[in-house]
Amino acid sequence: MLKSILFLFAFLAATSAHSQKIDSIYFHLYTDSLKKGRYNYINVDGKLSNGRYLPLNDKQVKFESNGGHWDGNNLIIDSSYNADSVVIKATLIERPALSKIITIYIRKSTDEGKVYTEQELYENYKKKKKKKD
Repeated sequence: MLKSILFLFAFLAATSAHSQKIDSIYFHLYTDSLKKGRYNYINVDGKLSNGRYLPLNDKQVKFESNGGHWDGNNLIIDSSYNADSVVIKATLIERPALSKIITIYIRKSTDEGKVYTEQELYENYKKKKKKKD
């Protein structure tokens, strides 16, 4: 009986979220700059009429930009791109009048740091431990 009630509650919650209308969209970025040669995830959320937020993907949002190319919600900036920023436009597919534009700057530092392998991390750990002993 408890399982039936929980299932009904989950079903009602899921269907009510889908039946809500998206009133507005927002960029909620995970970073303050884009990196060349990397997948830069562009997070767009829709604010529903009940006040909740729903993450949106490329099936719900049309992404456009003045640089790079898109793979889903990911913007990939080529290393040869010379501008200091990218202008991104996100448009809700079901309501094309609803869109947002944002300018995101590109990280200037070319020194991204080395990404160490597990073995290299372990060897560095052993060296530091020997120095302490």
